[in-house]
Amino acid sequence: MPDTLAQPVSHSLDVKHSRFIAHAAPIESAAAALDFLQQVAVADATHNCWAYRHGQDYRSSDDGEPAGTAGRPILAAIDGQGFDRVMVVVIRWYGGIKLGAGGLVRAYGGTAAECLRTAPRVPLIALAELEVQAPFEDLGTLHAAVAAHAAEKLDESFTARGVELQLRLPADQVEPLKIRLRDATRDRIRVHLRTAPGSPT
Repeated sequence: MPDTLAQPVSHSLDVKHSRFIAHAAPIESAAAALDFLQQVAVADATHNCWAYRHGQDYRSSDDGEPAGTAGRPILAAIDGQGFDRVMVVVIRWYGGIKLGAGGLVRAYGGTAAECLRTAPRVPLIALAELEVQAPFEDLGTLHAAVAAHAAEKLDESFTARGVELQLRLPADQVEPLKIRLRDATRDRIRVHLRTAPGSPT
C-alpha cells in the first residue's frame, strides 16, 4: 500500500533567480485538493502549478508554463515517492532568467520531490465495510468483538429480531472478526461485506 502525508509540508528552492516553493498536503478527495490550491496559491506569483493523486483519480496543471513542464513532473514526484491522496502546489516567482523546458521540468519536479522526500509519512490502510445482523442475546459478544478488531461503528439500528450494525474496519481484520463471531455465537451472527477491501482510506 502507498503512504500519504502525516501533515502539510513545504519546501523552497532557488534556481537561477527564480524562486520555487512547494506546498504538499494529504487530501480526502479531489475537491479537497482544489480547496488546498485556493488556500496556498499566491495571486501575484508568476505561476501556481499543481498536481494531485487520489487513487485512480489524478490531475495536474501547468498554469501557463509550457505544456508538460510543471504539472506532470509534480505528479511524477508524487508517484515516484510512493504517495497517494496527496496534493502538491509549486509556486514560482520568475527571476528574469529563462530555464528552458528541461530546466523547468527539473525545477518543478525537483522541488516537489524534495518536499515529499523529507515529509513525515503515514501508511494508507485498506478498509472494508460490513453489515452485521445479530440477535439480542449476542449483543455483548458482538460489541466485544467490534472493539477487539479495531472496527468503527458507522450505524446501529434495532429490529424485531435483534440489531443491525454497519462497521468499517481494516480489511485484514474482516476474516478474524467473522471467525470470532462464528465461534462465539455458533454462527448466529450474519456478516455481509458492503465494500470490497482494497480501497485505501
